[in-house]
Amino acid sequence: MNGSLEEALSALAARYEGAALERDARAISERYRLETGTGKRLLTREQEAAAYALSRMPATFAAARAALSWSLEASGLSPQTLLDCGAGTGAVSFAADSLLALERVTCLEREAAMRGTGSALMREAGGALSSAVWQEADLTAGTPLPRAELAVEGYMLGELAQDMRLAAARRIFEAAEQMAVFIEPGTPQGFANLRAVREALETQGAYVAAPCPAGTGKCPMAGEDWCHFAVRVQRSRLHKALKGGEAPYEDEKFAYLALTKMPPKAPCGARVLRHPQIAPGRIVLTLCAGGERTQRTVTKKDPLWKRARKLGAGEGLTSSQTAPRGAAPDAARNTESARR
Repeated sequence: MNGSLEEALSALAARYEGAALERDARAISERYRLETGTGKRLLTREQEAAAYALSRMPATFAAARAALSWSLEASGLSPQTLLDCGAGTGAVSFAADSLLALERVTCLEREAAMRGTGSALMREAGGALSSAVWQEADLTAGTPLPRAELAVEGYMLGELAQDMRLAAARRIFEAAEQMAVFIEPGTPQGFANLRAVREALETQGAYVAAPCPAGTGKCPMAGEDWCHFAVRVQRSRLHKALKGGEAPYEDEKFAYLALTKMPPKAPCGARVLRHPQIAPGRIVLTLCAGGERTQRTVTKKDPLWKRARKLGAGEGLTSSQTAPRGAAPDAARNTESARR
């Protein structure tokens, strides 16, 4: 979590009584568990919005930052304007601001309590976020969305009724001048939602920048396997109290999809799908590459060894790094082209 968000959340927490925040956090968690995907309004009060921000933003910020970082790397883009769709209390905007030199931020959010809390956090944080524009918006309605170079939704699609999700995703992509990024929980349903978005929008000219490697074609994930990643978030004392646990950290699982209007400039040759299996003298990487889910065993003699020791799930590799040992870069590209 970046300093500006941490400080803003601390200032927010000081405005409320701790026990009341804990009660609201538990109630909101149960409500989201039972009613996500129904389209119902899940919170409406200011204190509920504060409890949500304090309990969820550290994790959603970290997930959004990872997804955006990989998306920006693969796309080769440096957008300066952001449209945060279904902004909640602004985690995606904080994440984008930590990675980009943003000149304009527009946050769309249906709930007044969320807009009030999010704008207060951004004023506290300062910088480009302090001048963010918050607008009431229902992404399931038919009115056009404001345009920005980068349009992002974070953990919003899954809250909508199923028959509304693709229409909302199309509107977000249409609002993006360069790239749209969709971030959802790292569950089978969250991944299924993003797969449906990919299949629908590719037919409308969208290019997949991430997490899918170049030339992936049809997604190789099938059956009980699904594409998702995780970030580890350290918990503060208040965070532990709101989450109802003593563990010093939590792992936030997420799935994401980055779609661009033009072909991505630097798509990866392979994406690490799971945490590497490290054993004496070898590292086994589970990869998505060439439209397949594969495993690559890296030994100390492999040029990839030093890099592999530092890899984590979600990171990308170039085509030359994933080529068989001894293959020239041109041969690697030719092999990849043959697979396509």
